[in-house]
Amino acid sequence: MLTMDWQMTIIMFIAIPLVILAMLPIMHQSRKIGRKRQDELANFSSDSTSTLSEIRLVKSSNAEKQELARGNSRIDNLFNIGKKESWINALTQPLTNMLMMVLFLGILGYGAIRVMDGSLTMGSLISFLMYIFQIMSPVLIISQFFNELSKTSGSTQRIKQMLDENEELSQDNKENDITNQALTLKNIDFSYEDDKQILHNINVTAKPNTVIAFAGPSGGGKSTIFSLIERFYNPTSGEIQIRSENIANLDLTYWRKQIGLVGQNSSVMPGTIRENLVYGLDKEFTDDELWQVLKMAYADKFVKEMEKGLDTQIGERGIKLSGGQRQRIAIARAFLRNPKILMLDEATASLDSESEAMVQRALTSLMKNRMTLVIAHRLSTIVDADKIYFIDHGTVSGAGTHQELIKSTPLYAEYVKNQFKD
Repeated sequence: MLTMDWQMTIIMFIAIPLVILAMLPIMHQSRKIGRKRQDELANFSSDSTSTLSEIRLVKSSNAEKQELARGNSRIDNLFNIGKKESWINALTQPLTNMLMMVLFLGILGYGAIRVMDGSLTMGSLISFLMYIFQIMSPVLIISQFFNELSKTSGSTQRIKQMLDENEELSQDNKENDITNQALTLKNIDFSYEDDKQILHNINVTAKPNTVIAFAGPSGGGKSTIFSLIERFYNPTSGEIQIRSENIANLDLTYWRKQIGLVGQNSSVMPGTIRENLVYGLDKEFTDDELWQVLKMAYADKFVKEMEKGLDTQIGERGIKLSGGQRQRIAIARAFLRNPKILMLDEATASLDSESEAMVQRALTSLMKNRMTLVIAHRLSTIVDADKIYFIDHGTVSGAGTHQELIKSTPLYAEYVKNQFKD
């Protein structure tokens, strides 16, 4: 085309970018719709998962109509977004065809004038127009590609935000053994959001082979302290040290290998009891070893009563086990890990009295010869701790033994009085 007539070729090279510019508003709209579709699809998936996972609550609360209305609303939103998307798809190709036809007619008119004044032959004009027809198809394909790309970029925006988050990496690869080492929290401040500080100047010392308890009202920051020790988050300021070494400098995987966490609602994975016991561990265990830890956790009896024993499927979120049974499986897993630091976060709070007694005996056995950090609202479970830290509104308002705190911390004394008044 350049060798045939450079002037008309330049006109075409100028016109095609203008066609693409004319398509930019549609591409921008496609990007917005792609983002809306992805957000609405995420909301629909989240609502469906929540409803199905708590279906007993839905039924017992007679909330079927409410959940059905919300689900229908989500589906209607997705349908409306799909209609907008279809309108844009239906508009893109005809608009591009029209713009390319305008370009074709413009060049045809300019070429006809050139033929009339004798500066261009009719054969060259026809050949040039044939080349334009050959270019139109790739231009249409490219325009559709950019339209799809715009929708995709809107859909993947949330994924990009996740990928831009910092990875959970260690600053060093030190694999320090923390056996018989003291754990210290020095001047710890922490906030999940910049303007909402959760912990204020927390100072805690836990010596080896001692039981350190954290008590206080709900929402005071006790579980947040555990999250910082596990390194789920980093302190805003201050340091957590083990033998004067900042734990942020230790290998993260090795650090967590030495910690055992038993929570209030012990999480289990879909699969067998065997798979849950060895979950996350990188060595092989014999059946005898597994039965031994189950016995230590007072869990061997109910596992033996199951049809397939260790290979029994426990269902989604361990639905085939009771709360006490899940808790004892979690304790058996902690026995198998043999952690240097044991952290118990309300480990018996949601159990009936029989299960609590069995779990408490298992925990007492597990706590021997290791540093134990305990969160408990029931003061009867922590009165014998070597040291109790009373956490209130993100600060340590008192520290000492049970008797020392009663004398030195009026808020703790009131707390004790309210729990033991009967």
